[in-house]
Amino acid sequence: MEKQTTQQPKTAKGQGAFEWYEALISAALVLVLIFSFFFRIIQVDGESMVPTLQNGEKLIVWGAGYETQRGDVVIVDSYTSYGKPLVKRVIAKGGDTVSIDYATGTVAVNGEVLREDYIAEPTYLGYDVEFPYTVPEGTVFVMGDNRNQSLDSRSTYVGCIDERDILGRVLLCFMPFTDFGVVK
Repeated sequence: MEKQTTQQPKTAKGQGAFEWYEALISAALVLVLIFSFFFRIIQVDGESMVPTLQNGEKLIVWGAGYETQRGDVVIVDSYTSYGKPLVKRVIAKGGDTVSIDYATGTVAVNGEVLREDYIAEPTYLGYDVEFPYTVPEGTVFVMGDNRNQSLDSRSTYVGCIDERDILGRVLLCFMPFTDFGVVK
């Protein structure tokens, strides 16, 4: 009887390391593409969204195919004079009429007073926009949840935001880890 031996082909020195680097580079490229087209990471700058969001928190934002909805917390592109993305809540869309009663601190859209469990306190601070105000088509009216510490669409300085300037909807807070969770 003849003894058959099968020999394993020898791998070139360093081929395993090359394959490992290739996999690592591919994974990094996929992450870059995902975070370029689908998700963004944004840091909260300021106190205008307290108590929902705190200064310095890091957020994951969904942008691909996002359509603006009332009540969403969104990121507005950094084209503003702040030079940084704005984090605000969508109150009304194009064609809606916004009314703010500063005596009672309530906000109404199309005659219906909003139930706003997310705000820090009632809306007593006004700017130069007169109410009732009809939101122009293609734009949204945004406000911070910390209404009396927020510069937002109540001021002509910020005004209504063109829907094309919204980078996306805030999905979750991931840093600091103690605040980890879905943003509502």
